[in-house]
Amino acid sequence: MKLSKNKIKTASYTIKRLKDNGFIVFKLFAFYSKTDPRRWTIIVNPGEASVLITCYQNRDAIDDFIFELNDGGRYIPRNFYLKTDSIEVVIEYLLKNGASNSEYYPGKSKFIKSNTGIILVV
Repeated sequence: MKLSKNKIKTASYTIKRLKDNGFIVFKLFAFYSKTDPRRWTIIVNPGEASVLITCYQNRDAIDDFIFELNDGGRYIPRNFYLKTDSIEVVIEYLLKNGASNSEYYPGKSKFIKSNTGIILVV
């Protein structure tokens, strides 16, 4: 099954939307075997919240997508799965559970995006 573009189930769309909302996001892995239900894994705000998000396809049912959020049990319960078709649900859950969208990376300056460019905040 080919993943369609601009859907929460594609890593590129999810990463773009999270970055657009002020999170630091890196793709960790996107090449699981065909027999593995995992499709991709990203990390949100490494060094701060360090939330791993893994997308699963066909884990519980055929053509079903589910997301595992894991921060080691710090703010998000261990083995937490979120079934949604909306990136807004993921963003809201991250904000309510310890992940900041301030685009701050430890050891670097804090940046805030604006319509005219990037503004440095010290």
